[in-house]
Amino acid sequence: MLGNAFGWPHLLVILAIVLLLFGAPKLPGLARSLGQSMRIFRSEVKTMKDENGNDVPVQDAAADAPTATTQAPTESTPQRSAPTSTTKPKP
Repeated sequence: MLGNAFGWPHLLVILAIVLLLFGAPKLPGLARSLGQSMRIFRSEVKTMKDENGNDVPVQDAAADAPTATTQAPTESTPQRSAPTSTTKPKP
């Protein structure tokens, strides 16, 4: 959907705005910071995949799960009757 939304002219305008906002001296630091963030993100994704171990997609893992479910016993609370008064009506 957004594939055709950003062409080369749009990207050049965005780059010019970034250059004006941050200035030329700060751009290398900004690019370095972005690169480090991407590297950390990729390493975390890899770690999560390694912890999973079997790399089975979620849909396949759900299909392999047993279909019979057991329901945990629930405690039923006894219903209390309305309190009765011990006083007798006067004649």
